[in-house]
Amino acid sequence: MKNRRAFAMMGLAIVLGLAAVVLASRWLLRQTPGGARIVVAAADVNLGQRLAPDMGRLADWPSASLPQGALRDPGQLNGRVLKTSVQRGEPLTEAKLAPAGTLGGLSALITEGRRAITVRVNDVVGVAGFALPGNFVDILVNTQADGEGQGKDNAISKIVLERILVLAVAQEVSRDETKPRVVNAVTLEVTPEQAERLDLARSVGQLSLALRNQVDPRSAATTGATRHVLLARAEPAPVAPVTALQPAPARVQPAATAPAAAPRTHCIAVINGVHNSRECL
Repeated sequence: MKNRRAFAMMGLAIVLGLAAVVLASRWLLRQTPGGARIVVAAADVNLGQRLAPDMGRLADWPSASLPQGALRDPGQLNGRVLKTSVQRGEPLTEAKLAPAGTLGGLSALITEGRRAITVRVNDVVGVAGFALPGNFVDILVNTQADGEGQGKDNAISKIVLERILVLAVAQEVSRDETKPRVVNAVTLEVTPEQAERLDLARSVGQLSLALRNQVDPRSAATTGATRHVLLARAEPAPVAPVTALQPAPARVQPAATAPAAAPRTHCIAVINGVHNSRECL
């Protein structure tokens, strides 16, 4: 009898436990927001590469955090070109794809209204290989200033273009590498006006690249560096001429004068024959 009662209590506890598990799971499912299936990269893909449907796969994604412009069908990737590199499992959106019909390669990376122009560099001009795709650089030209005469005294170095985007180094457009690469050519993204200035600059002088901070948009308004400015020295303050000291002239003391004789007030007339005289005391 006691065993039967114990078994009954154990059975009741098991039934109540299962019921609690079922109710809790249903409650959790109601609390969890619904998901959606979007297209993510099936492998690492570099920018400028033409896509195929097998380069993407569907993956579950929370509806509350769906990326804007997310794709729902891998077939939408057919023939599209990436504008930026993506990693495996990263969502593929319209913002990361070039417009439909765009050919693959560097042309897909050029912003609308801009141009790509290539300049020859070396290990010094190319900032020791640190000018990588995605970086911004300033361009300097070293040439002869306008005016008469040629030579070092008439040389000038001036920044002609600022904050220019590096699209590619040599034939590589990948932006994933951070190690410096010494190459012989760098491709830059410029406006048509900047392309004209850059073409003229490389024909009149030697070009140099100056790597700049990625998030610094400030312009450096300079007048250029010349030989006279470079070697300018502060002029010494003028010194007053030293003159020989002359001895001060001796002061002439006026000669002492004899005191004037006191006037005589008592006089006596003296008569001597025919002569008269007067004597005063």
